[in-house]
Amino acid sequence: LGPLSAAVGARSASGSSAADPADRYPQDASAAYAASSSAALQGPTPEERARLPKAGPRVAQVLLAILAPLALLLAAVRFVASPAFLWLEYHRPGFPADRFGFDTGDRMHYGSAGLDYVTNLAGSRYLSSLTHQGEPLFTEAEVSHMTDVKVVLWIALAALVALVVVCALLIAHLLRTSPGGVRRALFAGALWLPLALIALAVLAVLGWETFFAGFHSLFFADGTWTFSARDALIRLYPEQFWVDAALVVGAIALIASLVTLVFTWPTRRRREMSADRRGQLLDTRLRWAREEDSQVR
Repeated sequence: LGPLSAAVGARSASGSSAADPADRYPQDASAAYAASSSAALQGPTPEERARLPKAGPRVAQVLLAILAPLALLLAAVRFVASPAFLWLEYHRPGFPADRFGFDTGDRMHYGSAGLDYVTNLAGSRYLSSLTHQGEPLFTEAEVSHMTDVKVVLWIALAALVALVVVCALLIAHLLRTSPGGVRRALFAGALWLPLALIALAVLAVLGWETFFAGFHSLFFADGTWTFSARDALIRLYPEQFWVDAALVVGAIALIASLVTLVFTWPTRRRREMSADRRGQLLDTRLRWAREEDSQVR
C-alpha cells in the first residue's frame, strides 16, 4: 500500500498544481481590465496630448491659399479706383483723345468727380448736379449705372476688409499649430493665382468684347451698362481705360505672386527650419502636458 498511496498522493499534488494556474487566470484578467479602465479614466497621456492637430491646420492652409490671393486681387482693384491711376491714365502718352471736346483738364475735373462718387457716401445728386456748358453732364441712366458701380465697389471693400481679418486669424492659428504652414499656404496661393490670370488673359485676348460683356453681366443687369459714344461716361472712361485697368490689376497680382514665390519657395533650409520649429513646439507642448499632470497629482 505504500507505493500505491504515494502514487495517489503524487497525482493529487500534480492535479492541484495544474488547477492553480487555471484559478489564477481570472484574477489576472480582472486586474488587467481594472488597470486599463483606470488608464482610460485618467485620459490621454501627455505624449498624446502634445501631438499637434492635423485636420485643423490643413483646413486653415487651404483656406489661406484661396483667400489671400482673392484679397490681393481686391486690393489691386481698389488701387485702380484711385486718383493716382486716373491721373496716370489721362496723362500717359497714347491715351485716346475725346472726339467731342473734352480736353485733359475737363477729363481730370469730371473724371475725378465720377471717381469720388463711387468711393464716397454721397447720394446720386452728387453726379446729377454736374453740368457742362449749361447742360447736365450725366444722364439719368449714367447716374443710375454709377450708383450700381458704387454699390459693387463698397461691397468689394467690405469683402477686402473681411478677407484681411480672416487671413490674419488663419495665419495666427497656423503659427500656433503648424510650423511652416503659413509659408506652404502662401506658396500654393502664389501658384494658382498666376495660372488663373493667364487663363483670363487668354480669354480677353481671344475676344475682348465678349469678355468685357461677360464681366459686366456678373454685376449689372442687362441694358444698364451700355451707352453711346457721345455719353459722358464713355468720353471720360473709354475702352482703353478699362483695358489698362485690367492690365494694371493683372500686373500687380503677378508681381505680388512672384515676390511671394521667392520668399516662400520650399528650399531645403526652409524645410529644415520648419522641422526644427515643429520639434520645438512638440517639446514645449509635451512639457506643458507633463506639468499639468504633476499639478493634478
